Amino acid sequence: MLSVRPLSGVDGVRRIDDMDVLWVVAPPDPQSLTATLAARGVAALRSSGHAVEVSDLPAMGWDPVVTAADYGVSDRLFVSEAAGAAYAAGTLPADVRAEQDKIRRAELLVLHFPLWWFGMPAILKGWVDRVFVSGFGYGVRGPDGRTRRYGDGILAGKRALVVTSAGGPAAAFGPRGVNGELEEVLFPILHGTLFYAGATVLAPHLVAGADRYSAADADAAGDALVARLAGVASDPPIPYRPERQDYAALELHPHVAPGETGLRAHRAAEARALSA
Repeated sequence: MLSVRPLSGVDGVRRIDDMDVLWVVAPPDPQSLTATLAARGVAALRSSGHAVEVSDLPAMGWDPVVTAADYGVSDRLFVSEAAGAAYAAGTLPADVRAEQDKIRRAELLVLHFPLWWFGMPAILKGWVDRVFVSGFGYGVRGPDGRTRRYGDGILAGKRALVVTSAGGPAAAFGPRGVNGELEEVLFPILHGTLFYAGATVLAPHLVAGADRYSAADADAAGDALVARLAGVASDPPIPYRPERQDYAALELHPHVAPGETGLRAHRAAEARALSA
């Protein structure tokens, strides 16, 4: 929940829309477009009064691989069970616990990456795999004993934004684009990870044609990202349907979106999300 509290800055006062932000970025190179845009975005948020933590995964030397050593297991590894036990006991590796603490502090989570084979680079996927473990990201029970997911969970009350770059033009990720519409391409991340864990998920921000950028193009992309971030505290989210309201036994109620199938049936409105 957003709150008012002191913050050093021009006026020394934190405004109601100032947020604690965690920006998780996976640039392939420190001089890449992804790294450059992340620096622009972080600087813009900080200059607006937001407090930003950055997890630059390559710079951190992040290990993306789930292993038995993460959970102190010496025999056969049952990942969900072992991870849940280690989480409950407070014995997860220090790097994982540090990232979980960052998530707890954050009011906005930004995942920033180049789109590789229609998904996250392995290092960022491994961040999700190792951090969003059983008991933290999934397998969480509410006071009523029901599982907290799809609109409820560790990210409940937090906003989430995906920033991604791709080599193809924006039209290729449009409603009739050959790559598929961006929101649907990113459905496993937007809905299956962020919304699953409870986040209020914003429309993704696309940097298109990125592999042909000039320095001027990069500057323009930075300006567009800064402009997008200006509304990050108030922009309307993707209207995903909460499980507890619209589903029974993990399937839409018959009266909800009758006749609709596929990914768009899980949106509560027909309006298409922006792919800025």
